[in-house]
Amino acid sequence: MSDEALDMITPDEAISLAGLFRERVRRSPDAPAYRYFDEATMQWQTARWADMARQVARWQAALEGEGLQRGERVALMLPNGREWVCFEQAALGLGLVVVPLYVNDSGENAVYILRDAGVKLLVIGGADHWQGLCACRDKLSALTRIVVVKPYTEMDPALTALSDWLPADGGDLRTAVAQPDELATIVYTSGTTGNPKGVMLSHRNILWNAHACGRVVPVFSDDVFLSFLPLSHTLERTVGHYLPMLAGASVAYARSIPQLSEDMLSVRPTILISVPRIYERIYAKVCAQLEEKPPRARRIFDLAVSVGWQCFEHAQGRAPWRLRQVMWPLLDKLVARKLMDKLGGRLRVAICGGAALQPAVARVFVGLGLPLIQGYGLTETSPVLSSNIVKDNLPASVGLPFPDVEVRLGAEGELQVRSPGVCLGYWRNPEASAALIDSEGWLHTGDVARIEDKHIFITGRLKEIIVLANGEKLPPGDMEAAIARDPVFEQVLVIGEGRPYLSVLAVLNPERWKAAARGLGVDPAAPDDLRAKAVEKWALEHIGAQLRGFPGYAQVRRVSLSLLPWTIENGLLTPTLKTRRARILAQYEADVARLYEGH
Repeated sequence: MSDEALDMITPDEAISLAGLFRERVRRSPDAPAYRYFDEATMQWQTARWADMARQVARWQAALEGEGLQRGERVALMLPNGREWVCFEQAALGLGLVVVPLYVNDSGENAVYILRDAGVKLLVIGGADHWQGLCACRDKLSALTRIVVVKPYTEMDPALTALSDWLPADGGDLRTAVAQPDELATIVYTSGTTGNPKGVMLSHRNILWNAHACGRVVPVFSDDVFLSFLPLSHTLERTVGHYLPMLAGASVAYARSIPQLSEDMLSVRPTILISVPRIYERIYAKVCAQLEEKPPRARRIFDLAVSVGWQCFEHAQGRAPWRLRQVMWPLLDKLVARKLMDKLGGRLRVAICGGAALQPAVARVFVGLGLPLIQGYGLTETSPVLSSNIVKDNLPASVGLPFPDVEVRLGAEGELQVRSPGVCLGYWRNPEASAALIDSEGWLHTGDVARIEDKHIFITGRLKEIIVLANGEKLPPGDMEAAIARDPVFEQVLVIGEGRPYLSVLAVLNPERWKAAARGLGVDPAAPDDLRAKAVEKWALEHIGAQLRGFPGYAQVRRVSLSLLPWTIENGLLTPTLKTRRARILAQYEADVARLYEGH
């Protein structure tokens, strides 16, 4: 990447998010903005910034016909793509407030958000999105228009096809004058407990954060992002949408998660933004493939990770040079390069956020040469607060605070922050806003942390600390991550609040359970056999092996196993794939009672 390829727009130049789009169109009208897969031609196509401006103007003309007033809320439930960008920029350019919805969210949750935000107009993708909302349609009376991007046969009369709504020509791009601290968007939190809360983010919040990301991890106009995290996720929206707009980089929209590996090879991204689950899936796939190969292949793989990690630690200045590092060029060719090629072969940085990445998984990818850096943030902070950088990368941490971010540790080690990215509060919820941000402007993250050599280490959640009956306290997250390293377990929840000992609710990996069941002499398809004493003993041995390094009181004595996964659809995961602890405990109430029967 050359210095000439650096073309960063500053927040002062942009002023607002719509101003950013206008300035990017002015600077780079003919440069590639977005790549997308055209189902009609079965080819990847490119939209230039000037093309996008013309399309945004068409959407603006349609919105103007709705008679919406500045500051009113409009929502979208769309997959990542040009339509998402066009609607969002059209609305922002007219001074409207954008409310993004997850396409895989439950109808009940989506309707709550639409009603709470007072949304007037909604754009959805197609029949599947309407199906979820339709059951609650009697609660959508405040909506004046529902637009469908992909109309279908026998479409509900309450819906309007996008092709009928958009005019052929929208005229010139509109950019309403906006103050930096005006409300730009309301992003609803995942709602792991209770109803979701609407986080109010200003133009300044997001512009500052995207620009700060670019200062920490430079982005160039010839970079290519591959977008697959939903744009309703603030990490993707700020870092995968606005950061490339600031830098003039291009964004390719992945077709789907199942097709991600193919899209990686086609797009060959230089920057990748992901949550830990994607890396964990790749890691699990690699482990499964190694199990089918001769033991020698596993030994070579482990050696490559070990030597690669040694090279990484030496390059970071944390370890001396070792003679074994001379093997790296050969191990790189035999092992590491093959994995990097499957990721497109051009990645110069891979960003991981949204949750903690298991240390063992991070070690594998970093050891094999992936420039993987972890960061930390909250929707309420627009979202990124800290990040590692390639030259100062401590994978066990979430990096250094961004410039202009103040951090301190409060009561019980809670991480508290002040920054230009701190939100305006929660929509129509002054009590929750006051609990979030104190009178001095410190935002209380709810995360427990420690700070060493200026690096931040997240160690748990204040509200998720388990207090056993004997008074011992422990964060379940660390234990759950450790147990989940065993590929036998797909999902894990450690429980024991107010109880005499810890137990685990776990979802098994179906294939691995079939193999284990044969050895245990039980029927893998029989739910009752999951409660057999031999099966519980087997599961506890696997759990115990992963918890050897934990304190003596952090040991699990009982386990309840299931083959039914926790999903967004059954309400046990949030749209950002976080476990809804309270709902899981409620659904498995009988199992929990059995685990503590007699105690």
